[in-house]
Amino acid sequence: MEYPESYQLVFQSSAVEDDAVTVHRTAQSGAGGHPVYEDETGIVRAEISDHAEVRMLASGGHQHLGTPLVVPEKAA
Repeated sequence: MEYPESYQLVFQSSAVEDDAVTVHRTAQSGAGGHPVYEDETGIVRAEISDHAEVRMLASGGHQHLGTPLVVPEKAA
């Protein structure tokens, strides 16, 4: 299965503008067997399936993991 190199995760916030984070594929796989993607800081991590289903992964303690509303493939 061929997975995209990157996605943009878009999180909706009622207090400010939507927050978009670009994540890139890593060599790791999640519990579902799909690739793990992370941002350049390694803080935002997600397992993304071939159907663009997202499971956010904690990268540290005390994180409140929101679910992105949109996961468009990042245009090259």
